[in-house]
Order: sequence, then structure tokens, then C-alpha cells
Amino acid sequence: MSLLRRELGAVLRRHREEQSRTLRSVAADAGVSLGYLSEVERGVKEASSELLAAICRALGVRLPEVLVEVADALFLAEAAPLAPVGFVPSSLTPAPAAPLAASASSPAAVAA
Repeated sequence: MSLLRRELGAVLRRHREEQSRTLRSVAADAGVSLGYLSEVERGVKEASSELLAAICRALGVRLPEVLVEVADALFLAEAAPLAPVGFVPSSLTPAPAAPLAASASSPAAVAA
């Protein structure tokens, strides 16, 4: 399961890196500490709506655009098929298919 704060941080970081800006630059423009912005980008802290809006303004990105990107990332993460982890009972695994080569080379198949 993907966490909202991680996806949000990844989207904000991508926008910042696309602009070739530093954490220090964006943090100063947004009026937040460099450490706090770093934690938001890494998904450690959840930004309030006011701080999120300030970060978006500093990046020159509309907040709704960021939220749509986050929603898309969450949707794709949830839609990905999950591989079984750990023990899977044999009753839940498909039975192996019968080998085809054995039936084609049998005497009955050759005679027909």
C-alpha cells in the first residue's frame, strides 16, 4: 500500500528537480525550513494544507495539479497486481497441466 505522504513528497521532489532547484531555494521561497521540506519530500512529514500551498507556490505549480498527480500515482500503485508473499496453500495454486508431448507420441495417437 502506498502512503499519501510518500506519493505527495515524490511529486513535489520531481517538480523541484525538473526546475533544477535546490531544497534551500524552494524552502526559502515557501517560507519553510530546509529540513522540513526535505522531510515532506521524503514522505516523513505530512504538510498542512497551508504549507503545501506555500510549497506549490514556491514551485510555480498549481495545488490541484499536484493533487491529481498524487491521485494518479496512488491509483496506479493500488491497481498493480500483488505477488503472493510467504506460504501459499496448495489448494490455492493451479494444478500443473498435463504434458502435451507424451500424448502425441503415444501408440494410440500414432495409429490414428
